[in-house]
Amino acid sequence: MNTNAQRISATPPDTISVIGLGKLGASMAASIASRGFNVIGVDINQRSVDLLNAGRAPVQETDLERYVSDNKSRLRATTDHIDAVVNSKLSFVIVPTPSDDRGAFSLRYAVHAFRELGRALKQKADYHLVVMTSTVLPGSTRYGLLPVLERESGKTCGPDFGLCYSPEFIALGSVIRDFLNPDFNLIGEFDPGSGERLADCYARIMTNGAPARRMSLENAELTKVALNTYVTTKITFANMLAEICEKLPGGDVDAVTNALGMDTRIGRKYLTGALGYGGPCFPRDNVALSFFARAVGANAELAETTDHINRDLAERAVDRLKHLIAPEATVAVLGLSYKPASVVIEASQGIRLVKALSRAGWRVLGHDPLANDAARVELQYHALVVDALDDCVQQAEVIIIANPDPAFKRMAGMIAESGKQVIDFWRLLDKDLTGAGAQPDQYIPYGRGRDDAQAGMVLKRLWAQEKP
Repeated sequence: MNTNAQRISATPPDTISVIGLGKLGASMAASIASRGFNVIGVDINQRSVDLLNAGRAPVQETDLERYVSDNKSRLRATTDHIDAVVNSKLSFVIVPTPSDDRGAFSLRYAVHAFRELGRALKQKADYHLVVMTSTVLPGSTRYGLLPVLERESGKTCGPDFGLCYSPEFIALGSVIRDFLNPDFNLIGEFDPGSGERLADCYARIMTNGAPARRMSLENAELTKVALNTYVTTKITFANMLAEICEKLPGGDVDAVTNALGMDTRIGRKYLTGALGYGGPCFPRDNVALSFFARAVGANAELAETTDHINRDLAERAVDRLKHLIAPEATVAVLGLSYKPASVVIEASQGIRLVKALSRAGWRVLGHDPLANDAARVELQYHALVVDALDDCVQQAEVIIIANPDPAFKRMAGMIAESGKQVIDFWRLLDKDLTGAGAQPDQYIPYGRGRDDAQAGMVLKRLWAQEKP
């Protein structure tokens, strides 16, 4: 009988520590506390520690302030790893793993955290489970991080402590909801005992009874980055269809993708057909998977192509708009964050679109409900960022919808009355403006055919029968 499995298949821990209080770490800490656990947060940033101890959210994220406030009796924070580890039974590690110059995920912050965890484990007599949550590439946990724990603690993984790799599948702006209601929990386990303990813990935390998929550390590491890469490939496929639909008589990407999504082999999610993907995860995961494939002698051309197409999408879009927008027009781009309800502008298609428009010679304004401050720094040489949505719209002749934030829908009436030209990459205002007396070039929904006569002539030339 496996005595180690016997030893650690007891009741899941009632006190959990979370190492790293960024957007995911702080949200996880508050979410876990809301499920009745005591939670100790750890961060090297004293301000984040002080805010959490005061019952305040250390970062901006949807519902985080409320979750911290409602559960402050079960939440505390410290800069001391030993305090956190000695007084908990499980530690989630959520620290940055930034891309390095190879395109791989750097372990430098994770190594520091695992060094501190190892030193804390040395001070602890009983068993402790360490769970790496940050995205890493295959082999990182076993060969890059585990040796640090064993060296610093003087202990052996398995009999003395457990180790899992278990990333979360969340999106910024909905971290708490996504964390508590996952499709499944991915568990990469050093040994069955480690995986069993984490699976039991997740069963108490998650609100939707999500199943666990347990596997080796390396398979879980690959699954995480592969899932994100697959989603971006699906997004890019839909964007390709949108571009094709613009060249068809009566082309309509929504008609096509809605039908495609009914096939259970495909599904409707991430099949919109609009601007490309962005943010801190999706773009770099394609690059990282490509790097890893090359490093082990495999081929990942699909991931490389997806990344290349996505990076060039804004420039290609501007090229297609040149004959639609007057050279002297002022253009307002609405949506500068990489997605609605986020302050993050990293790899944002809205930011790329502003820069492409500016390089092409237009005067550009920008607005975002949350990301104006960050965008103002990034776009200081490319655009004027306007704080009020109404002012931004009023000052421009052309309005471009770059992300589907619901806040932009309230401008539909004003835009319709003003006769301003609208280019809507997400077809957000379709029901409000289509058929409302707008001229053909006044409301332009991306992914729809615009010149049926020209498109018909192209198809006629393509398929006309040869004369005998």
